Amino acid sequence: MLGQYIPVLLAIGFAAAVACGMMGLSALLGRGRLAQSRKTETYESGMPLLDTARKRVSVRFFVVAMVFIIFDVEVAFLFPWAASARALMETDPVTVLAEGFTFLAVLAIGFAYLWREGAFDWARREKA
Repeated sequence: MLGQYIPVLLAIGFAAAVACGMMGLSALLGRGRLAQSRKTETYESGMPLLDTARKRVSVRFFVVAMVFIIFDVEVAFLFPWAASARALMETDPVTVLAEGFTFLAVLAIGFAYLWREGAFDWARREKA
């Protein structure tokens, strides 16, 4: 019974030996460590940075990103519904259409609420 697992154990041992060997060779043959200040610099496509990366970002950016993700995922749920609606329309078209329009109504209500709250008003500034 245990003899069946010998090839698996040999493969795991070989993988561990190769990994340890590569890490050891890298430590022995690799270049010396870079200066700490150079190592922590941000590298952006080979160009030096023009400004600091630690800037304050408006919360509105994150709100817009979350709203986009929510509506994107919700709309992605429409594709499977539309694919299965054709086959289901033959059995019970009223229920299929009611489910689809209910889903779209919930999305529309959420969109209207966000619009009324000013989530899509790009020109409005945040109060400090």
